[in-house]
Amino acid sequence: MDNKEINQGRRRFLTLATAGAGGVAALGVATPLVASFFPSEKAKAAGAPVEIDVSKIEAGQLLTAEWQGKPIWVLNRTEQQQKDLPTLDGELVDPTSEVDHQPADCKNPLRSLKPGIFVAIGICTHLGCSPTFRPDVAPADLGAGWKGGFFCPCHGSKFDLAGRVYKGVPAPTNLVIPPYKYLTDTTILVGEG
Repeated sequence: MDNKEINQGRRRFLTLATAGAGGVAALGVATPLVASFFPSEKAKAAGAPVEIDVSKIEAGQLLTAEWQGKPIWVLNRTEQQQKDLPTLDGELVDPTSEVDHQPADCKNPLRSLKPGIFVAIGICTHLGCSPTFRPDVAPADLGAGWKGGFFCPCHGSKFDLAGRVYKGVPAPTNLVIPPYKYLTDTTILVGEG
């Protein structure tokens, strides 16, 4: 009888040890398989939507983020900057944004979902350079009518604070507005509209 009890104990132990080892092995094989179903960090960065917190951007300040390898500008326009935009219409190629470079919700004079916050892809529509933010009013090198905006140093293209292109510069169209939406009053999701 002692042999049967010892053998039963050994059998239980071997059965549990084998089942445990098999479970660990199955988990080890399943983990990378399940992980492969989710996009990698590189894939997320390449095309996944990006959340941007706009709560800390002060009036007149520009924040740059990245989406699909492109710079995304988020500008918190001041009240004066918003008031100045309609006064520039006569100096612009496409003041009413007839060329479809923005989501339908942004086809308005300020080219944005909310008047104060401007979101754009920071790439010049001429040859793909990245313009610089020039919020200063009337610098000598940009002309007397300049009320702040974006200047491309590569070939001299100028855009106002709604991303609309000035006449007489190489860039043919306004800056592109990416699809975006507000998740909260202070969080923007770029990549979904």
